[in-house]
Amino acid sequence: MKKIGFVGLGIMGKSMTRNLMKAGYELHIYARTKAKVEDVIGEGAVFYDSVGACAAEVDAMISIVGYPADVEEVYFGENGILDSAKPGTYVIDMTTSSPKLAKKIYDAAKEKGLHALDAPVTGGDTGAKNGTLSILVGGDKADYEACHAIFEAMGTNINYEGGPGCGQHTKMANQIMIAGTLSGVCEAMSYAKAQGLDLQTMLDSVATGAAGSKQLDAFGEKIMKGDYAPGFFMKHFIKDMRLAVEEADAQGLDLKILKQVLANYRTLEAEYGDLGTQTLIKFYE
Repeated sequence: MKKIGFVGLGIMGKSMTRNLMKAGYELHIYARTKAKVEDVIGEGAVFYDSVGACAAEVDAMISIVGYPADVEEVYFGENGILDSAKPGTYVIDMTTSSPKLAKKIYDAAKEKGLHALDAPVTGGDTGAKNGTLSILVGGDKADYEACHAIFEAMGTNINYEGGPGCGQHTKMANQIMIAGTLSGVCEAMSYAKAQGLDLQTMLDSVATGAAGSKQLDAFGEKIMKGDYAPGFFMKHFIKDMRLAVEEADAQGLDLKILKQVLANYRTLEAEYGDLGTQTLIKFYE
């Protein structure tokens, strides 16, 4: 597989396409607004005016779009990926989306002779730029193995999670962990500030101990400096948490911490949804 299609060239997607090109893949892309991807086109990617036209020309088609509704549109819409891809094509959705939708895509793809994988990622914009993403793959194991080299161009921690939808379920678990951890970071920093502690000294003191975490490393200093630029949009994290609550409720699980963190974020969404997840600190201000 040398021809790779890509739709969803946002904060994550642009870096992922660049890493695929660095690995020697021929990139074919679609975006609603061509002007936003002129830089990637200038670097060698081939642009198409529709997602279907792009999907028809490639060996594997990757999507990483915003919301489950966007996934529905690019896969099941008129002249979408499933209608347009040639039999034998691998279709890989790397959006954090609904596990139920991942199974729906898998079943529809199989009927058309396509190979579908759900492969959401974690690692944020830094992981996308550095090619160090964790990639959580659900679907048939043979398809996972066939696409492993593609994943290696974008990530370093690549795991087969199980059948269709299992990649998405693993991503739900990931987001549940982040919700509690980042909330804890914000509460600790609010407490330290209220007690008059020097925040930098506090962060340096706890970062390498039992309270250390990736969330603290990524966002502690940013929160202290008031840097709310998005590595991952708050509005997208809220979407992920809503999906996780839906899936948990369906299993009879009452995840109280997740629900509380989601409620806290939702009070901020209208004003701060386009900022980064670390903007949760605003809830405590």
